[in-house]
Amino acid sequence: MAYLWNSLYGGGLPLANVFFSFRECNPAGKVIIAFLFVGSIFAWTIMVTKFIELARAGKASELFLGAFRNESHPAALFVRRRRFPDSPLYRVYENGCMALGSEMDVTGADPEELFAGGMGTPGRILSPAQLEAVRNVVERTVADEAILLEGNMGFLATAVSASPFLGLLGTVWGVMDAFGGMAQAGSATLAAVAPGISGALLTTVVGLLVALPSSIGYNLLTHRIRTLCVRMDNFAQEFNAAVVRTYGGS
Repeated sequence: MAYLWNSLYGGGLPLANVFFSFRECNPAGKVIIAFLFVGSIFAWTIMVTKFIELARAGKASELFLGAFRNESHPAALFVRRRRFPDSPLYRVYENGCMALGSEMDVTGADPEELFAGGMGTPGRILSPAQLEAVRNVVERTVADEAILLEGNMGFLATAVSASPFLGLLGTVWGVMDAFGGMAQAGSATLAAVAPGISGALLTTVVGLLVALPSSIGYNLLTHRIRTLCVRMDNFAQEFNAAVVRTYGGS
């Protein structure tokens, strides 16, 4: 066992080798590693926060859809003040109901009272222009919610694409310094150049350690965001169809 350990790590801990490589980095390499370390903290913060946010949004959206489809009137949940604040679908629904109330609010009454009357008296009719106005509000809200869901994803995409190149930049710079120092010293031994090259290669390792988890997290989050956006689009069509059936007079 001891022989295997010595053959793999040369008798030293991998973490100690990392510290040794960092100590041998040139100043530019140390700055790049520090920058990548800070970027990694931001990337992990975004990924964890986003995963929690999307998990809550998905669960709340399922609950909201179940409640909405159990009602016979499209504005019933809004009238009864049942809220699902974590669901982007509910925010689409809420803005749609407010737009519907604005179109029905011809006498200055409370839109909720008009909704209540509409539920009891289905003879309330909206013109095609009013129905189109409600549809436009719903579609704009879907677009706004999609933008909110994609918030901070740009930074994560930048971490995925830029981290390996930053690491490569530090490696090339460090190798240039190592060979330049070797030329000035007039020594061509491996012992003279190996520490500098080891420190230079560390920047590539750190860059990949930032990019790989960021890439996996970005792909998983993008899939969840796309799923929620499709569900918002589908719900917008479902809500608009229910409004036309209820208030379209056909």
